[in-house]
Amino acid sequence: MADWLDLPFDDEPAPQVPPRALTVSEVTSGIRDLLEGAFASLAVEGEISNCRQWSSGHLYFTLKDDRAQLRAVMFRTTVRTLKFKPEDGMRVIARGRLGVYDAKGEYQIVCDALEPHGLGALQAAFEQLKRTLQAEGLFDNARKRALPTLPRRIGVVTSLDGAAVRDILRVLMSRHGNARVVLRAARVQGDGAAEDLVRALRAIVKVPEVDVVIIGRGGGSAEDLWAFNDERLARAIVASPVPIISAVGHEVDFTIADFVADLRAATPSNAAELVIDRADNFRARIDRAERRLRAVMSLDVARRQQLAARLDTRLTQWPTRLMLRDRDVRQLSLRVERAVAGRLGRQTQRFEALRRRLEARDLRRVVASLRTRIVTADGRLFAAAGRRRQAAASRASTLAARLDALSPLAVLGRGYAVCWNATRTSIIRSSSAVSSGDTVHVRLSEGELTCEVKDEP
Repeated sequence: MADWLDLPFDDEPAPQVPPRALTVSEVTSGIRDLLEGAFASLAVEGEISNCRQWSSGHLYFTLKDDRAQLRAVMFRTTVRTLKFKPEDGMRVIARGRLGVYDAKGEYQIVCDALEPHGLGALQAAFEQLKRTLQAEGLFDNARKRALPTLPRRIGVVTSLDGAAVRDILRVLMSRHGNARVVLRAARVQGDGAAEDLVRALRAIVKVPEVDVVIIGRGGGSAEDLWAFNDERLARAIVASPVPIISAVGHEVDFTIADFVADLRAATPSNAAELVIDRADNFRARIDRAERRLRAVMSLDVARRQQLAARLDTRLTQWPTRLMLRDRDVRQLSLRVERAVAGRLGRQTQRFEALRRRLEARDLRRVVASLRTRIVTADGRLFAAAGRRRQAAASRASTLAARLDALSPLAVLGRGYAVCWNATRTSIIRSSSAVSSGDTVHVRLSEGELTCEVKDEP
C-alpha cells in the first residue's frame, strides 16, 4: 500500500513513437536480402509450364507441383550449356538461387543448372532430337542410298590421333591395296567438335571423285560421343551428295549420325570392310563370270571339234553319197514327170468337159432351140383353142335348145297366158283366189292385159 501511495498521481507512460513508413523499394530490397541470404543455393523439383525463350536468349518458365508454383529464369549464358531443350510438361530438377525481381515484386529461382528428373540431360536431348528428325523422315530407309560398287575415292572424316583412322587404313590397305583414300581431320569430342565435323564433312564431299565417306571415331562415354548427336551434323549428313557410312564407337553405341547415315557400321574397321566388300563382291562376280565364260568356251570348242570330225567323216564318204544322191535325183525327176503328165491329162479332160458344157450353152443354139419350141407350142395352143371353141359352141347350142324348150315364153306362144294379182307378187292359179272387183294382170305371148273380175265363181 505504501508503495502505491508513494507513486505520484501525475506519472503517465511515455508516448509511443510510430515507425517510419518504408518505400516499396526498401521493402522489396529487404525481402530480397532475406530470401537470397536464406536460399543462396537450392535445388527444386517440379514440372515445367509456360516455357518460352525470349529473343534475348533468356529462358523463362514456371515450376509447379499439385499445390504451388514457382517462377524460374535461366539466362542465355547458362541456356547455351543445356544438353536438351526444356518443354512444357517435363519434370526437372532446377539448381540455383532464389532471387527477387524488383520491377514486379516477384520472387523466382535463378537457375544455374537444369536436368531432367529420372533421365540424364544428354539422354533427354538425344531422345528429343531423335523424335524430331524421325518425324521429318530423315531416318526412312527409302531416303538412304546404296554404296557404290567400285568407289574411285574413299573419304574419311575422323581424328588423326585416334585408333579409328589406323583401323580404317589398315583394313583398306590389306584388302584393297590400290584404294585411294582422302582423309579430312576433325575433332571428335569436346567443345566445338560438332562444328568441326560439319566443316570437315562439307569439305570432303566436294573433293572430286569421292564416292563414299566414312565418318566416325572409336568408343567412349556418352559425353565423348556427343558431337555425333548434333543436329547440324545430322542435317549435313542428309544433305551430302554421296553416301555416308557412320562408324561411331562400338557395336552397342548408337548416335543420331547412325540413324541418318546411309549405312551404319558397328566399328570403324567394319565401315572399311563394308566399303571394300562391295569391291570384293564385284571382283568375285568377275571371277565367276570368267569361270562361266571359260566353261562355255570349252564346251563350244568341244562341240565344234565334234562337228569338224563329223564333217571330215562325211567328206570321206562323199563319192558314195553323191551316187546315192544322183539316183535319188533321177527317181525324183521321174516321179515329177509322171506327176506333171498325170496332172496335165486330168486338166485336159476337165478342159474338154468344160468346153462341151460351154458349147451346149452357146447363145445362138439356145435361141434357135427356144424359137423351135415356141413355134411348136404356138401350133399346139392354136389347135387346142379351136377344139375348145368348137366344143363350147356345140354345148351352147344344146343348152339353148334345152332352155328354149323349157322357157315359159314358148308355152305362152302356144296360146297360154299367165295371170298375176294386182301387186304382181303371185300367180293366180285358182278362181277362189280373187274376188269381184279385183284387178288382175294377164301376161300373153305378146303384151299384157289389165282386167277386173266381174263375177265370182
